[in-house]
Amino acid sequence: MKPYIEERAVMVANFIINSNATVRETAKMFGISKSTVHKDVTERLLKFNPNLANEAKRILEINKSERHIRGGLATKEKYLNITTINQDKRQDF
Repeated sequence: MKPYIEERAVMVANFIINSNATVRETAKMFGISKSTVHKDVTERLLKFNPNLANEAKRILEINKSERHIRGGLATKEKYLNITTINQDKRQDF
């Protein structure tokens, strides 16, 4: 494995651990794909730093188990905003 890939895998894992970031947030932060983040943490990092890999993977599993809740909250927020906009439009008439 190339040294820059190992270095990136460590940086990705540390970011996830320090910020409790999701795969999507991490991918955006590092400018890589979600699948690369996942592969870095679950496969590549496991080969040379299993303790760090397991800690990052634990956080990703927690985030994965909570994603349906975050999705529901995002949908709720979206419709609350739409309702507010519609009420504002009605008051303009």
